[in-house]
Amino acid sequence: MRVLYLLSMNRTLYSLAGYLLLPMMVLRLFIKGVKTPPYRQRIFERLSFIDKISVPIIWVHCVSVGEFRAATVLIDQLILNYPNHRILVTTTTPTGSQALMNHYNNEVLHFYFPFDLPLIVGHYIKQINPEICILLETEIWPNLIHALNKNKIPTLLVNARLSQGSLEKYQKFAKKLAQQTLNKLNIIAAQNQNSANRFIELGADVDKVVVSGNIKFDQNLSTDKALTKKLKMLIGKRKVVVFASTHKGEEQQIISAYLKQKDAIDALLVIIPRHPERFGEVYKLAKKHQLNIVKRSSNQSCKDCNILLGDSMGEMMSYFEVADIVFMGGSLNNTGGHNMLEPAALSKPILFGSNVFNFAEISSELLKRNAAIQVSNADDLFKSITVLLTDTKTAKTLATNANQYFQSKQGAVDRLIEQVRLFLH
Repeated sequence: MRVLYLLSMNRTLYSLAGYLLLPMMVLRLFIKGVKTPPYRQRIFERLSFIDKISVPIIWVHCVSVGEFRAATVLIDQLILNYPNHRILVTTTTPTGSQALMNHYNNEVLHFYFPFDLPLIVGHYIKQINPEICILLETEIWPNLIHALNKNKIPTLLVNARLSQGSLEKYQKFAKKLAQQTLNKLNIIAAQNQNSANRFIELGADVDKVVVSGNIKFDQNLSTDKALTKKLKMLIGKRKVVVFASTHKGEEQQIISAYLKQKDAIDALLVIIPRHPERFGEVYKLAKKHQLNIVKRSSNQSCKDCNILLGDSMGEMMSYFEVADIVFMGGSLNNTGGHNMLEPAALSKPILFGSNVFNFAEISSELLKRNAAIQVSNADDLFKSITVLLTDTKTAKTLATNANQYFQSKQGAVDRLIEQVRLFLH
């Protein structure tokens, strides 16, 4: 959810704060665009300067690459079930935009998501005139949802989740605004019963809340066999430990812990930073510690190196495919963890740190089913890695249990399409 937690406010105050902050938000995009040019490109779309669309539109919004990848199974079903409509997918980040264009080319339309201000979202909606709007996960924007409701456009929050921490912040700082916004949605389709209960506790009408499950379990997680083969050739016959979606500070912890136990780790480390703009930073960090690191983009052999830097886009599933062990990043710091389901689908032993509040239910279920290991710090992480590299029976048990859990939770997309049919025939 995105609400200014700093103020206890109604929508008028929220909007006023947004207008005052707008120049800073635009400036921030320009500053971020110095290192990552796509941030400053197409800024006008975020201000609602977009072409008018004259065909029937189903609008799907997902923030970044992770939400988009999860949403592909839903988008595919929308394309299949509504051939007379065009699907417009909006994203907030350049990585999400690039992933979308790589995956669909021109099969769907794409714009950047607008700033949540009345004049901007009002004009944006007028230009695209959607027949329905589908928001993913935590995307609750008061002005957008108010404008959609005012224009009688059905709006669904799907794959919805609400952590206990977010619930408490809303109750403390923006309870009335959150309640009013939630009740302008037509449906809140929660990932699980815990999130459903929290939405109701926050003030959502019980009749609006349903539990549909998590669409991430329905992903078609096939791998590119040619790409996987190429990675295997670069790596050789060594065992592989993948550190996926790592964040600032985590790589330092990982490398420091690795250096302490380096002699006991007979495996290649593959480190894949979450954000592309940090590839160079992580490369320099490994060099600083005198480790032999090779960039994936160089296509050089890594048979004798310590670390392969995953500085390529769209190859995560192939990294998971070649892995013997997978650690999911964003969990050794306060990010809240990343999606454990992709390695689970590929039957890989999964490790993660103590901060996994973004995937609280999934991580808890994996641990209950002996399908993952949670560590308290990087030193514990490498102790577990050392064990799993030699104890193949334990590693296989974890991997099998993870895959069985993944398969047991499928079916959310079909349930969501049924919800869409209530509003779009």
